Amino acid sequence: MECGKCGVFACYSGDISKAPDFCPMKTKSDVIDKALKKYDEFYEIASNSASVEADGYLKWSRVEETVEFAKRCGFKRIGIAFCIGLRKEVRTLIDVFERNGFEVFSVVCKTGGNSKDDMRFKKINPNRFEVMCNPIAQAMLLNEANTDLNIIFGLCVGHDSLFIMHSKAPVTCLVAKDRVLAHNPIGAIYCSHHYFRRIFGNK
Repeated sequence: MECGKCGVFACYSGDISKAPDFCPMKTKSDVIDKALKKYDEFYEIASNSASVEADGYLKWSRVEETVEFAKRCGFKRIGIAFCIGLRKEVRTLIDVFERNGFEVFSVVCKTGGNSKDDMRFKKINPNRFEVMCNPIAQAMLLNEANTDLNIIFGLCVGHDSLFIMHSKAPVTCLVAKDRVLAHNPIGAIYCSHHYFRRIFGNK
């Protein structure tokens, strides 16, 4: 599967006859057919995702889209797993959801206060006490709260993966952690031939 290198994107036009030989529509059509049947099980989420995309296209910010998606799905209880570095910003997000009629449960990444030393985790500064991020606990606490939708708000790479793996509720990402680029990871891609050539691994 090499969709990222495709120059045709026959999927976008719906004309499969123009698809290259490596296209999964040709090589893995059985998987695609199987996936299509799964939408019966997840129809509400899929349908509301499409309607939010259609109605808010080029009009709504991602925050607005997330609020509207939650409303259309009939969700009532919103969970937010946030990074302590965004503790000021998360208060605004909580206010947004509460003003829109949701019950909000938020859990900070450092919950538990467990030492990195105790877990034998590498520290940013070996000479100081550091608390580990605890995304598994974040997910489990929000599971206990019976949230309908969980939002990732600036969790680290990998920590977000652990959170998603342990969350019972559907998960969406509102902020992707990037300390260097003000949480705008695609900036490194846009500038990959200038300021961020190092992402290619060039010495």
